[in-house]
Amino acid sequence: MKKTILIFLPLLMTISCKDKKQETKNKVAHPQEQVQSNKKSADLKQDPVEEPKEAISILLPKEYRDFGKENEVNGLAKDWLDLYQKNGKFYLGKADYTVTREYSECSGDSTKVINSKNNSLLLIGHSRLTSGEIKTVKIVKNKIWPKEKLKFHFGNEEYTLRAEGKVLSSEKVQTDEGEELYQNVKDYKLYLSANNAQETLFLEEESFNYTFVELLFIGDIDKDGKPDFIFGANRDYEEERVILYLSSQAKKGKLIKKAAEVAIQFDC
Repeated sequence: MKKTILIFLPLLMTISCKDKKQETKNKVAHPQEQVQSNKKSADLKQDPVEEPKEAISILLPKEYRDFGKENEVNGLAKDWLDLYQKNGKFYLGKADYTVTREYSECSGDSTKVINSKNNSLLLIGHSRLTSGEIKTVKIVKNKIWPKEKLKFHFGNEEYTLRAEGKVLSSEKVQTDEGEELYQNVKDYKLYLSANNAQETLFLEEESFNYTFVELLFIGDIDKDGKPDFIFGANRDYEEERVILYLSSQAKKGKLIKKAAEVAIQFDC
C-alpha cells in the first residue's frame, strides 16, 4: 500500500503543475482592461506629480509676544531677505536688523522686537528669491470696496482687481491722510483677472471689526514677469495682519496664491 502511494504522488503533482501552466496560458486580459492599463501608464507619464512649493515665512519689523517659550521671531535667520523702500523704489536685499527683548505692560508678558535698519515693508524667509530692485506698480487706490474695481498694467497685460460684498453701513472718518469713506462690510471677496479672462478668487473675509482690507504692494517679488501682492487684512482693530500672494506659487489656471501670512495681536 505504501509503495502505491509513492508511485502515484509524483504523477499527481506533474498533472497539477501542467494544469496550472495551461490555465495561466489560456487566461488572456480583456481588451478593455488592456486599454485602461495602457491609459493609466500614459497618464502617469503625461501628468507627473507636481513638486511641492518651497515654504515661505514672513515677519514684520514689529513687536511680538511670547507664547510660553515660543516666539515668532525665533524663526528669523541670517539668510532672510528684506523687502524695503529707498528713494521711491523697492528692493529685495539681505535683512539688516537687530532683535531686542522687551516687556509688554498691556499683555503682562515678555516680547521680542525686530528693529530693521531699512524702511522695511516685509521680512521674507525664502531661499530661492533673488536680491535686487523690484519692478512695481504705483498704487492709486489702496481700498477696493464692494462693487469697485482697480485696473493696472504690468508688462503687456492689463489686470483687474474686483471686489464683492455686502455693505452694512457707510460713514466718513478722520485718518492721518484726512477724511475718507469707511464702510462696514460683510462677506467680502476679492478677485483678480488678466485681460478680462477668467477671474481668480484669492481673498475672502466674513466680517471686519472696525478694519478693512488694504492694498500695500504690487510688484514682481519672485521675478517671473507677473505681479505679486501684499495686502493688509486686519480682522480686528487690535490686530495687524499681512498676507503675501505670489504668482509663482499659483496652481494651473490661477494667477496668484497665498504664500504666507503673519498676524500680530496687541489687545490688552
